[in-house]
Amino acid sequence: MERISRFRAVMIILITALILFLYAAKLFTMQIIETKGNTDNKQTYTTLTRVKAARGDITDRNGVILVGNRASYDLVFNHYVIKSADNRNEQLLKLLNKCVELDISYIDHFPVTKAPPFEYTLDQYNASWREKFQSFMGPGWCDLDSDISAPLLVETMRERYDIPEEWTDVEARAVIGLRYEFDLRGVTNLSNYVFIEDVSDENLSILLELNIPGLMVEASTVREYYTKYAAHILGGVGAMDAEEWEIYEEQGYAMDAIIGQSGFEAAFEHELHAIDGTRVDVVDKDGTIISQYYSRNYNSEGEVVSVNEPIAGNNVETTIDIELQAVAEEALGRLMKDLTNPLVNTSAEGLDAEGAAVIVMDVKTGEVLACASYPTFDLATLNQHYDDIEQADFAPLFNRALSAAYPPGSTYKMVTLAAAMENGLYEMGEVIVDKGVFTKYEGFAPQCLLYTNAYATHQENWGTPGLTAPHALEVSCNYFFYELGDRLNIEMLDEMAKGLGLGEPTGIELPEVIGHRSNPESKAEQYTGMQAQWFAGDRILTAIGQAENRFTPMQLCVYACTLANQGVRMKATFLSRVVSADYRTLVRENKPEVMSTIDISDETYVTYVSGMRDVIAGPEGTGRADFGGPKDYVLDENGMWPYPEIRVCAKTGTAQTFKDRSDNGAYICFAPMEDPQIAIALYGERVAHGSTMGVVAEEIMRAYFALGDSGDVIVYENKLS
Repeated sequence: MERISRFRAVMIILITALILFLYAAKLFTMQIIETKGNTDNKQTYTTLTRVKAARGDITDRNGVILVGNRASYDLVFNHYVIKSADNRNEQLLKLLNKCVELDISYIDHFPVTKAPPFEYTLDQYNASWREKFQSFMGPGWCDLDSDISAPLLVETMRERYDIPEEWTDVEARAVIGLRYEFDLRGVTNLSNYVFIEDVSDENLSILLELNIPGLMVEASTVREYYTKYAAHILGGVGAMDAEEWEIYEEQGYAMDAIIGQSGFEAAFEHELHAIDGTRVDVVDKDGTIISQYYSRNYNSEGEVVSVNEPIAGNNVETTIDIELQAVAEEALGRLMKDLTNPLVNTSAEGLDAEGAAVIVMDVKTGEVLACASYPTFDLATLNQHYDDIEQADFAPLFNRALSAAYPPGSTYKMVTLAAAMENGLYEMGEVIVDKGVFTKYEGFAPQCLLYTNAYATHQENWGTPGLTAPHALEVSCNYFFYELGDRLNIEMLDEMAKGLGLGEPTGIELPEVIGHRSNPESKAEQYTGMQAQWFAGDRILTAIGQAENRFTPMQLCVYACTLANQGVRMKATFLSRVVSADYRTLVRENKPEVMSTIDISDETYVTYVSGMRDVIAGPEGTGRADFGGPKDYVLDENGMWPYPEIRVCAKTGTAQTFKDRSDNGAYICFAPMEDPQIAIALYGERVAHGSTMGVVAEEIMRAYFALGDSGDVIVYENKLS
């Protein structure tokens, strides 16, 4: 009996030991093996956070940063943490009320207006956001009818998110917007919800003191403008609309990526664009970070092929010289303000002046050194004052340099002269008598301006009847060019104008208006019926830059360069080169490019260049008040032209406008005469005369030659020094 009892006791002990062993083994498996040694039993959440990369800088030709980045902070939500928090609706409302109190804007993609009467705003979002909303509404998620009204949807969401009935519709809608953002990230691969971008230090401190669960700070950057000049060409950035998303989605952009919207920012988007990184965040339910690392991409064999770290954009060095740009804008603005000030401008002409533009180019390369439009604005404060700027007089947002096509007036006359000489219809030194009125065609009798104003005619050598071509350019005699226009056919004129760059794309990287040359085709496009017919008179007026000739200031500057280059037309460009984000490696260099060449003989070249020189230096030159001309000492408050060894060639042009309004004025020039380097084109609306713009051209030219050639940077071994 005692032996049996002892056996039973041993068996009980063995069975108990076996049970304890199995229990311990199970605990070991659960706590050690299945947790891979991590015995911390805290619940964790894994989310993706987008790490913003810095967009590339935009610099001038000398490396001066014009547009760059400022360090900033974003407030970002970890949706798992806030969704697991107690009283989350109350916490969110507290945060939102503080934002309203501080006038802080926040991001909300819920496509319903923020106040009753509730309406859908889907048209404000791109296709990807609309698709995510449709998925949110569909089976497996909300299971709601796609035809549900916006008010009913808000009411349904109030129930879904347990929002108290006593809350107002505005309060409920605000919290619904945030809860919707959290839900989207719970079932998609969207990165963490960026609640507020570029929050100020003061507001950041206030909002963090609220201790909202899941709300964290992420370092970021925002675009910063370091110059008040070049507003029309630097451009801006912004979020994509639906049409843009269709383009950039295929290029791997995030649907909420910021892209260049205008100016250089848009033109050089692919060079400036940065690739954001994706960081994996592992946090506990309180939001404490357990681990962080950049996500990885694997091949089919499970090997890491890349890590999704942020990649900064490349830097774009433009051809603009910001010092010259500043001189151009200041001089242009000063002239236009003086013209419209009756205390300064005591004549009746030009008091109604409106807008203007100026382009400065390197003759040899086609590089644009300055490009200004008046009136202008400050990009740094554009968003704050947009409504006022948009409604201001004379459309400050309008880029006249590239988007306004004007009649060129007498600046066109070199086209007529070159066409006549190259076609053997005018010989060097030939004299044409100015009769004041061109009477060849019945019912059409255009007059020379001198005859119109004083019933006088231009004469050669102070009394000898007639003019040679250089003298005709000097005094801008219309009759001389009526005669040449009559000798030519329109095909000859049109071919020369095209070859010199008028009415043709200039090649610039920014959008431009092409304008049109005066010919039967352009007239037929502009008019109908009898008005569309082409007559001999149209050809005669075309020869002096009137009729249907319409060109942008940029085209006029290309034209001036091509005249200076004896028919070689260079592609106009704003791009010098692209360098890496750290400025150490040359990515791409933009080389000068010839767009076209038209044959211009030495005789023709010498004839029109000497005539353009006489515009400045001749006793009757229409531009003799500038660049050391005979009247420079009288009218130029800055004194005589300081570079007598640098001879400037120019042509003025005056284009008639409406009756009782001042005429438009055009002005082109290049220098030095013997080996042209720089060309300038100006155009002023209602400035009365082309010569009016000469003072601006001289101030720019003075600055150019004073600055010298300090912008060159040596490149070697694919590195920048």
